[in-house]
Amino acid sequence: MDMMTVMQQGVWALLLGPYLFTLCIPLDCTEEQGSPSRCPSISQEKLLDRVIQHAELIYRVSEESCSLFEELFVPFPFRLQRNQVGYTCITKALPIPSSKSEIQQISDKWLLHSVLMLVQSWIEPLVYLQTTLDQYDNAPGMLVNKTKWVSEKLISLEQGVVVLIKKMLDDGTLSTANSDQGQFQYDVPPEMLESVMRDYTLLSCFKKDAHKMETFLKLLKCRQTDKYNCA
Repeated sequence: MDMMTVMQQGVWALLLGPYLFTLCIPLDCTEEQGSPSRCPSISQEKLLDRVIQHAELIYRVSEESCSLFEELFVPFPFRLQRNQVGYTCITKALPIPSSKSEIQQISDKWLLHSVLMLVQSWIEPLVYLQTTLDQYDNAPGMLVNKTKWVSEKLISLEQGVVVLIKKMLDDGTLSTANSDQGQFQYDVPPEMLESVMRDYTLLSCFKKDAHKMETFLKLLKCRQTDKYNCA
């Protein structure tokens, strides 16, 4: 490992320093470790707060991971090309509200189901991203580890949202099964630049969707406390 790589990892650790303790807080029903799906006693308000906290941390780490990846691997002329044809987000086809007016008009039920769709759609692509980052010669260990952390916390967030849906909507039939990911296959080995841009697109799109998850959950929280002033 060369000196530049060591320095990059040191900077990455300093950036994440304020979050290290918070990242370990579980999304459970008590102060101890536990699965939210097996802890029906937690209050709806407390569960929503913890789900929001998880979404906030996932977004922060995704934002920092994307910025670091861009700095290390993406040539500057290509940094604006991820939204061109061939580099579209994998969740583009999902029926997720995008405009401010659409978001304000949808029901609490669809806010929660939109979050769940986004979470489940990203579980498999993030597992793929872990394997591809391991193949980069100079990928900082912290970047790889945080990708794995986000992947694990996404599953925890999925469980929390499912329990929240059952509590708020009395929907006992909802399962945690992942949505069909057949359209997100990565079997063909690409050229190096194509591979970098594909991974960059995944990180960028996930950052965008993580922000949506956080926004939807915070809007839901606002509606619980101040229904008519949640612009």
